[in-house]
Amino acid sequence: MQQFISKSIKDTEEIAAEAAKGLEKGGFLALYGEMGAGKTAFVRGLVKALCPECLPLVHSPTFAIVNEYAGENITVYHFDLYRLTDEDDLLSTGFYDYIDGRSVIVTEWSELFKNAIPPEAVRLKIEILGETERRFTLC
Repeated sequence: MQQFISKSIKDTEEIAAEAAKGLEKGGFLALYGEMGAGKTAFVRGLVKALCPECLPLVHSPTFAIVNEYAGENITVYHFDLYRLTDEDDLLSTGFYDYIDGRSVIVTEWSELFKNAIPPEAVRLKIEILGETERRFTLC
């Protein structure tokens, strides 16, 4: 387990770039944290590290459910599970088809679908400590 403290969006993106070093094709990163914790800022830093040619397109997939960032060497699928209500909704997104071993999957609101998160997934909990301060716990 690793912990990092962020005091700014820039710090959050740098923490994400460090976490990206441990991800490769087939990787799965499950994010946990309340609204406004910095999940999307973290994903922006992750995408910047894994496929910088995809910037500045990174934004929350709240209404699209999934955003695809197709880089030259890797594709990142960024899911926001917040608006899904049950397993049928998750299935209708084609979620399980994205887990193909050739891309990186990142899920926001992972706590809503615990059974859909693979046991080997890297888990990242983000806690709000203050207006701009966050604690990231990676395990």
